[in-house]
This record gives sequence, C-alpha cells and structure tokens, in this order.
Amino acid sequence: MGTAYTPDASDAPDTPPPPRRHRVVVLALDGLLPFELGIPQRIFGRAKDARGRKLYEIVTCSVRPPGPVGTDADFSVLVENGPEALATADTVVVPASYELGPVHEEGVLTEELAAALALIRPGTRLVSICTGGYVLAAAGLLDGRPATTHWAHAEHFQRLFPKVRVDADVLFIDDGDVLTSAGVAAGIDLCVHIVRRDHGTAVANDVARRTVVPPHRDGGQAQYIERPVPEPQLATTIGARAWALSRLHEPIQLRDMAAQEAMSVRTFTRRFREEVGVSPGQWLTRQRVERARHLLESTALSMDRVAAEAGFGTAQSMRQHLQSALGVTPTSYRRTFR
Repeated sequence: MGTAYTPDASDAPDTPPPPRRHRVVVLALDGLLPFELGIPQRIFGRAKDARGRKLYEIVTCSVRPPGPVGTDADFSVLVENGPEALATADTVVVPASYELGPVHEEGVLTEELAAALALIRPGTRLVSICTGGYVLAAAGLLDGRPATTHWAHAEHFQRLFPKVRVDADVLFIDDGDVLTSAGVAAGIDLCVHIVRRDHGTAVANDVARRTVVPPHRDGGQAQYIERPVPEPQLATTIGARAWALSRLHEPIQLRDMAAQEAMSVRTFTRRFREEVGVSPGQWLTRQRVERARHLLESTALSMDRVAAEAGFGTAQSMRQHLQSALGVTPTSYRRTFR
C-alpha cells in the first residue's frame, strides 16, 4: 500500500503579494497652510481597493534635514523626512505656502529648493495646490502648459511667469503629468480627481463619502461663483438639479428644468450659472458623463444600454462626449477600470 499523501503549506498556491502602493511625497515648505498640507494624506490615505488594502503611501518631506517646519498658524509641524524622499516619489504634491520669498517675488527658486526639486525622477507626476504652483512655475515645469492657481493670485502669477498659460477661472487643470489647482478646497477636488483617474469612480466616490465631500466637482467649474450661498427666501435651482439627476436617462429640456422652479428659461439660466458656475447644459452633460463612467466600471451592460441609461441616446453620442471629457473611448475606459 502506498503512503497516504498529506498536503502541507508548501503545496498551497502562492498568495499574490499586495500591489505596490503608489508613493505620494508631499513637500512641506515654510509658511505652509496646515489645512492644505493635510489634504493629500486625507484623500489619498482613504483610497482602498476591493480587499481593503491601501492604494497609496503618503510621505511628507522638507527641503532640509528632518525637523520643524513653520506654518501660517501659531504652531510648527515636525517633518521626519528630508528632501531625499522626493527621489522615491511617483507623485509629488506641493501645497501652498505664504513664505515663498524669491519664488513669489521674483519667480526664481532658492538654492535649497532647486536642489530638492532636482532629486525628483523624470516622469514623476507633479501636483500643486493653490500657490504651490509658483514653485512648479519657478522651476520651469509649467512653461508652455495650461495651469491655474488661486484666483486672487492669478494676475500676479501670469505677470511673473508669462510662458505659463494661466486659466484663473477653473478649479483645477489636469495636463497629464502636471496638475494644478486653485485655492484651498479645490485641492480636495484635484486629489479626488486623481484617485478617480488612477482607480475609477467607485474608489473615488468611496473616498469622497468617507471624507464627506462632494464626489465630483469638474475641473472646469468656476472658482468664484457669484452666489454660492442663496440669499434667504431667494429661489434657487437645487430642486431642478435633483429632479434632473433622478431622470438622466430621459430627454431633459431646459424649459422642463426651469419649470421645476417656476422660473422663465432666461431667469433660470442666469440663476443656475450664478449658483453652479456653468450653464445648465454643461452641468447636465457632466452628470451624464459621470453616470456613464459609473456604469462602465460597475456593470457589463452593452454600450448601447449604457448610453441609454446615461441619457446620451446612442453609443456614438456617448463615445463623442467621453472622448471629449476624458480623452478615451468608452471601450478603453471600461478596459482600464474593470
């Protein structure tokens, strides 16, 4: 008789190792804004895959050896990594600072900042929040590119860096390997956008839900909305937006949206732009693009069905809108995120 075979641990199939986490290195500069310094940690740190594993590793560094870095508040932060961390980054984030010195005044880097930035590997993704864009521009990394910053600094930014194509109206600009944002909360929008770009709508929406922020504000949305908070007893367009979101799969006319608020089309359009920053048509198209993205990621519906559910009518129409908004076809998008 043969000897009974008892499997041991060595016979078990190899457990696939966890995926390598994308390393985000945040550059903390003197005079930094604590709120903006915390945005990358809060947003990227909440991103997890379907098995609950973190997708990003976030490291904070200074341009000097480890030690305290001053802020614009009444406290400093202790940064435990020096500039050498920049050489390990897949993405570098530069938050705003109020003590940029010659960077802000003359458009030139200090020696220690230039030395630190020189450690960044070619091909590393670069991100700025608010006036952090001054650092990228002073390094020549925004020359010939579209970029944004806080609207209050945009005119000065353009004068100082005439080679940069400054857009003062938008929340953020994604130019592939270089991304810039407007002030404060726009940094949250940009980081959520990056998570969505890297890992899809479902992961980004989960991050937004855990952080209690809007899951999506398009980069092209206006920085400064004329009436962000409606005046008391003043009619708003909130009800019309909710009504439209509940029936994206149906044809929606501007007059139908206006009727929800008992306004004329002209009054509704003006009020909508004041509150949202874009026209009703632009807003509706963006919502339909987001709906299509979600369905492409989370279902196996045919392209015709996705187009119908998102309100585009035909797969060809959906293809044109996604190509315009995302730069990829629906088929390529589904292949990437499923």
